[in-house]
Amino acid sequence: MHGTWQLAPPVGPATDLWALGVLLFRVLQGHAPYPEDSAAELVQMVCAEPPAFAEECGPLRPVVESLLRQDPTERPDFEELRGWLRSLIRSAPEPDAGMALVTMPSADGTRLPIVRRRGDLERRRRPRAAASADAEPAAGRHRHRRSRDHGGRSPRALGRVLLLLILLGLAAAVAYAMLFLPKAGTQDRSQTPAGSATRPTASAQAPAPTGPAQPDPADPAPGTGQAPSTNAVTPSAPDLPAGYVLRDDPEGFRIVVDRTWRRSPINDIGQVRYGGGDFTLVVVPGRDAAGTSGADPLEYQRNKERELQPWRDSTWATATGLRRVDVGRQSMAEGQFTWQDGNGRHVYVRNLAVLIDGRYHVIMAIGPETERDKVTEIHEQATRAYRTTR
Repeated sequence: MHGTWQLAPPVGPATDLWALGVLLFRVLQGHAPYPEDSAAELVQMVCAEPPAFAEECGPLRPVVESLLRQDPTERPDFEELRGWLRSLIRSAPEPDAGMALVTMPSADGTRLPIVRRRGDLERRRRPRAAASADAEPAAGRHRHRRSRDHGGRSPRALGRVLLLLILLGLAAAVAYAMLFLPKAGTQDRSQTPAGSATRPTASAQAPAPTGPAQPDPADPAPGTGQAPSTNAVTPSAPDLPAGYVLRDDPEGFRIVVDRTWRRSPINDIGQVRYGGGDFTLVVVPGRDAAGTSGADPLEYQRNKERELQPWRDSTWATATGLRRVDVGRQSMAEGQFTWQDGNGRHVYVRNLAVLIDGRYHVIMAIGPETERDKVTEIHEQATRAYRTTR
């Protein structure tokens, strides 16, 4: 029988690709393409039998069958396989979120709600002791019990110690607050740490100006020939992180942006841009109507939103997290995108398209792909405070 084996030396990448094909076949079909009870029988069938048909592998059928070819030279190489799988992933439909979203009523039609995801709860039970453990001699069980009683603490004792430590920590925190923190009204707002901002709920109203709009220090002074782009609004509650400011834009919306950023006037396609360094915040305040662009925000974001045209045109582009969110009577779509811009730079983009009074408002944050956390921070600060003012 050994004479019938026709192994093709040397064993290398082609063998790994064949093993990948077997793994995909097993996962998608539910069984292996060859019997695996005997190694000798497996090798003989692989060398003598034609590759199996992967009828139930769906779009991956040609990939699996090409990886299982007998002749190693006929199998695709890694680059060809990578391009094949990438094209299948990009053309695959987006999964339906289903019951993973929690719908919450919105108290303010102009305020963007905060959507929280609901996780699946699963209770795990400890497995019962095996029958062999029940047959343990009584002396052995008593010996183990004595060693546990004298060598370690019971869960109840550990719980009491933990509770005592928590109470001591709370008492120390209260004492520190009473002795060292300044009284109400005397705290320097400029020293407030960024992490102390409280996140408003979906029904919270945006704070109103307490007086005349104060110019931002980053805006040009009077007499320089440049008018201030927007008005900085002092919020009534300390919910802004350090370095950010709440602005009332003359185009009819309120937003939180970096204090040092400059605003560009609205351009011919209805975009208001705030920017600083390598980061840009693009706001489109109701340019497109649902009557002409469709009432589905997810479809609008994928195929009609002009701000995402570079993503559609780029040969190097990805999209993740595309989903539609319905909260009360308000609909929106969000997503994360990457593409290569005209300067050859790989950018990371967070995008939100929301329907307010029948018109689409777009909030997009753009930055280097290596600065994803900063882009996410800019986008979250902008979207959670955005509201129309007209």
